[in-house]
Amino acid sequence: MHPRPQLSGNSKTLRLIRAGFCHDCLYLSVCCFQMLRFLLKKPHRTAGAAVALLSVIAAAGDFASSSPPSDHTSGLGFPSQHQFVGSTAPPTDADKDDCKCGKGCLSKNSIANAASVVSPAVVNISISQGGFGRGIGSGTIIDPDGTILTCAHVVADFHNGKAYNKGNVTVMLQDGRNFEGRVVNADHHSDVAIVKIKSNTPLPSARFGNSATLRPGDWVVALGCPLSLQNTITAGIVSCVNRKGSDLGFEGVGREFIQTDCAINQGNSGGPLVNLDGEIVGMNVMKVMAADGLSFAVPIDIVAKIMEHFRKRGKVMRPWLGLKMLDLNAMIISQLKERDQKFPDVDWGVLVPMVIPGSPGDRAGFRANDVVVSFDGKPVESINEIVHIMGDRVGVPLRAVVVRRGNKYVNLTVVPEEAKSS
Repeated sequence: MHPRPQLSGNSKTLRLIRAGFCHDCLYLSVCCFQMLRFLLKKPHRTAGAAVALLSVIAAAGDFASSSPPSDHTSGLGFPSQHQFVGSTAPPTDADKDDCKCGKGCLSKNSIANAASVVSPAVVNISISQGGFGRGIGSGTIIDPDGTILTCAHVVADFHNGKAYNKGNVTVMLQDGRNFEGRVVNADHHSDVAIVKIKSNTPLPSARFGNSATLRPGDWVVALGCPLSLQNTITAGIVSCVNRKGSDLGFEGVGREFIQTDCAINQGNSGGPLVNLDGEIVGMNVMKVMAADGLSFAVPIDIVAKIMEHFRKRGKVMRPWLGLKMLDLNAMIISQLKERDQKFPDVDWGVLVPMVIPGSPGDRAGFRANDVVVSFDGKPVESINEIVHIMGDRVGVPLRAVVVRRGNKYVNLTVVPEEAKSS
């Protein structure tokens, strides 16, 4: 083969050629350009040669228009989707690396890379129960000092709101080392627990991400030790970012889960759910029996709040108002107004369909069908906003503004009590 011509880059014509042809056909375009320049300097050449050259240039144009775009740009210079698995295109150096088109883009190595970041910190947790059997679960080292995040139901039993260790805890790392574990904290309601192990050397750990940024359809990776099989990795997408516990039959204080279609089995509980950046965005807690493709995780933002409660006072402090609440939207408001013409003229707020007798809300003067539009001086449109405003302020008076039938505005003061564990 002849060596490819060197481009000086000084010619305006050459720059136009670079702009007009993709890299794959640039060599052909330069050859045509140089041949055309040679013919123009030799007027005695036949017209047939020029016609033949123009045919070659036309063929080059057809080649450029029919060739598939490169891995990262389309024919118009915009990012394009990557080729599907099974493509017959020869591998390139770019194929060996992650996608270069931006953060969050899925390439063939994205899932493997995310898993490799977290895998060393994923552990197997086993519980010896007086020689009568062993409970199996998973966990994640979240601090090099040996702090492990796992599910409360893996390591503890609960009675009258108090946690009791199930038995002796043994933690096995991916490198085969075994450690005796100690249950430091466990919260029944959130199903979050902290186990501690002692090591003479720093341990591999994983970092927290932000579950609030998750969207339905985002790729996630679940890791754990299901059925005692260490280093098991499954992948899927987020199906719902805020699946309410009431939708799953859980009563009491509201809980929310991340729903995914990752394969989760017995022993996955406590393992991490991570995004493509290798950050923990959830803790796997359960799957729905006889319902393939449904698994759930506690959002890592909630886990972080629980851990902050552990750090401050050794337990989780949850304010309780004794109000059943419902987020309002335009459709619900329209239906309620059809049923009751005196329903308040509101565009947003939180409906209180029921007040528990004798509760803090009842003593404060809340009534069924009140619409809360302000809480502690802040406008509210969702239950989560009210929960966030309360935080851990048990026994602290909080002002609420409610709207009642006939558009009557009422100011109330409620003093939350500590919720009882159930």
